[in-house]
Amino acid sequence: MFQYISFRSSLSVLTSLIISLLFGKKIIQLLQKKQIGEIIRDLGLEGQMQKRGTPTMGGLIILTSILVPTLLFGDLSNVYVVLMIITTLWLGFVGFMDDYIKVFKKNKKGLAGQLKIAGQIVLGLIVGLTLYLHQDVVVREKVLLPSGEPKMEIVEGQDNIEPEMAVVTRDVKSTKTTIPFFKNNEFDYAQLVGFLGEKFQWIVWVVFVIVVIFIITAVSNGANMTDGLDGLATGTSAIIGATLGILAYVSGNMIYADYLNIMYIPYLGELVIFMSAFIGATVGFLWFNSYPAQVFMGDTGSLSLGGIIAVVAIIIRKELIIPVLCGIFFVESISVMLQVSYFKYTKKKFGEGRRIFKMAPLHHHYQLKGFPESKIVVRFWIVGILLAVISVVTLKIR
Repeated sequence: MFQYISFRSSLSVLTSLIISLLFGKKIIQLLQKKQIGEIIRDLGLEGQMQKRGTPTMGGLIILTSILVPTLLFGDLSNVYVVLMIITTLWLGFVGFMDDYIKVFKKNKKGLAGQLKIAGQIVLGLIVGLTLYLHQDVVVREKVLLPSGEPKMEIVEGQDNIEPEMAVVTRDVKSTKTTIPFFKNNEFDYAQLVGFLGEKFQWIVWVVFVIVVIFIITAVSNGANMTDGLDGLATGTSAIIGATLGILAYVSGNMIYADYLNIMYIPYLGELVIFMSAFIGATVGFLWFNSYPAQVFMGDTGSLSLGGIIAVVAIIIRKELIIPVLCGIFFVESISVMLQVSYFKYTKKKFGEGRRIFKMAPLHHHYQLKGFPESKIVVRFWIVGILLAVISVVTLKIR
């Protein structure tokens, strides 16, 4: 039964849930014993100071619950699985260092912002170059046979003839991605540098790597900003993870990809094992992180969750749907940028800084408006579910 992805995915999600639930409590007790508590500044938010001392670095629970099932049930020779393991460990380490400096060095600023960005850029280079250089990272394309062309022999995994469709299928390196809501919904990054001519086509991969770096940095930081209320980032990530798992499954299944007329990506099915562990880990962590939280994930968890979501979206060629699927992260990040930019602009023009929101990120704005924390979180989840449904529906609505 282990040859079936559905069976291993089921075991993966169950194992991650069991690990997070059984070992989560022990890790929380250890964090309490070591007095690894959250350092909270008084921002005048209701119930905020009651959270002071709540164990942080709970992202260790999430990371463990993701990695163990992946190592047990995933194909460790699969390039996509290896990339996801590297992503989880790399950003987990960056986030851990940030939390460590905050807790043990008593430095509220944590890891310098430049070092965080540097860590995300390095990961972007690793992911982008791997997708460019590795021979297994291909897309299967269909090419119509020329009129009167004799039928070719079937060569497994390379050029296969499908007589009833009169096409040749071939696995090729590609910089194509998916555009949501459009009928001819494929965009090739090569179009951005097409005016340079064929001699400079290698530049398209430079553009691609830059895009990868930008997406990883943006989504990772967006998840970090969203992690401000009990269960908000965890629940939102679980919803996004479930959606990406569905998209990965249909993109890696030849039958479903053909039926839905979407890009078929060979060897992608193993990614579903990882995403199943991701879903189980986030749902299991929510058991302890829901209001009132017994533990916070810290940057150890939030940076990793955002990075994982970004890399999976890039791998399955659905990165252009991120503003919709990750709409909560997107709005939280935009609210901070608007707030800071408007404050600086008005301070320079009028001599005093003015604000668009009562406080940024956006969830704190609603807190200051008097909404209970639990209600804000649940309503954000509902919006997240709506955005997830819209993202899945894009497979058919074009």
